[in-house]
Amino acid sequence: MELQESFLVRATRWLAFGSAVAILFSIAASQILLGLALASLLLSGEKLRMPPIWIPLALFIAGTFVALGFSENPTAGLPQIRKLFVFSQLVVVFSALRDARLVRWLFLTWAGFAGITGMRGIVQFAQKVQQAQQAGSNAYEFYVGERITGFMSHWNTFSAQEMFALLMLASFLFFAPGVRKRMWVWILCGAVIAVALLLAETRAVWIGTGVATLYLLWFWKRWTLALAPVAMIAIYFLSPPVIRHRFDSLLQPKNVDSNEFRKVTWRTGSRMIAAHPLLGLGPEIPKIDFDKWVPPEIPRPLPVGSYIHLHNLYLQYAAERGIPVLLCMLWILGKALFDFSRALKGLPPGRNNRRFLLHGGIAIILASLAEGFFEYNLGDSEVLTMFLVVLAASYLAVEKDVIEG
Repeated sequence: MELQESFLVRATRWLAFGSAVAILFSIAASQILLGLALASLLLSGEKLRMPPIWIPLALFIAGTFVALGFSENPTAGLPQIRKLFVFSQLVVVFSALRDARLVRWLFLTWAGFAGITGMRGIVQFAQKVQQAQQAGSNAYEFYVGERITGFMSHWNTFSAQEMFALLMLASFLFFAPGVRKRMWVWILCGAVIAVALLLAETRAVWIGTGVATLYLLWFWKRWTLALAPVAMIAIYFLSPPVIRHRFDSLLQPKNVDSNEFRKVTWRTGSRMIAAHPLLGLGPEIPKIDFDKWVPPEIPRPLPVGSYIHLHNLYLQYAAERGIPVLLCMLWILGKALFDFSRALKGLPPGRNNRRFLLHGGIAIILASLAEGFFEYNLGDSEVLTMFLVVLAASYLAVEKDVIEG
């Protein structure tokens, strides 16, 4: 009996590790491994552990079901119910990966695989620029609608995944012990990921990465913040023209840019929330009924863009599920920030794994909150999976008897 339990415990650990890593290549593989890890955990008899955010999370899930029940089209919202399975990552990772070395290697494996994905993206960028030249098209207009995706199906997913891997790698290099061993490998991975992030032209991710990087630099060596403006200027002038145009579009949008259509989605989402503040329209309904809620004073045709969601994390949750559900999500993130910050204050000085994970967790939350103003980022299963893995691992660092320095 003991051998069986021991095998199941080990199986749970490596299935959880595999699920957390596979997400960089395949959502299907990651979720299959997650399901196997959860089944193995339940059969093993091991204690099911949950980070201390279970109250707001339970309310968030319950609120989602209530919103579905009051929706005009509950069947349309079932994909959002199935997506709740992803939240089991919190239980699996927090219960199974309770070894500092394994958690550390999880994020280093992210860095290695994100580097491979980044290399694929860089090759894709070169191919797309060449295709634009052969077609005699404007490189920027040709590329902005067909950007690099790595192994993912969309550039937003690719960019957010690369951002998460890069920020956890930066936190490792800044705060973890023993980083000099194979440092050149991790710096090379970081450089490749950073270049891929730049070439992906996902401006919301640029903003999220910038905010989180400034946070990490502040707690690493504050004098490096003085170099940030210099680095930004250098990146701008050393970038190829197609990238510089993307920077320019932040202030001077062109017809192919997303600035104008986001204004439409945000105004439309605000009308939805004003009309249904408590329960929202129901999961997936903002996409289905979008045209009905567009303010009448907005001229038609609408600006070019994707209208499959509201391109704002906060508006999307409130419009779909009501303001109370949005507040539950913010409660989860706010409590995590508070818990991680408090745990950091209790650490002894110097490098250790707990410091690396806690700073990394805060950086990921800040990046997600900043990006969330411009994208429905945590609505993407791949991005949400990685976010939950970081959240669980950082909460492991809050427990002193789990993550050793």
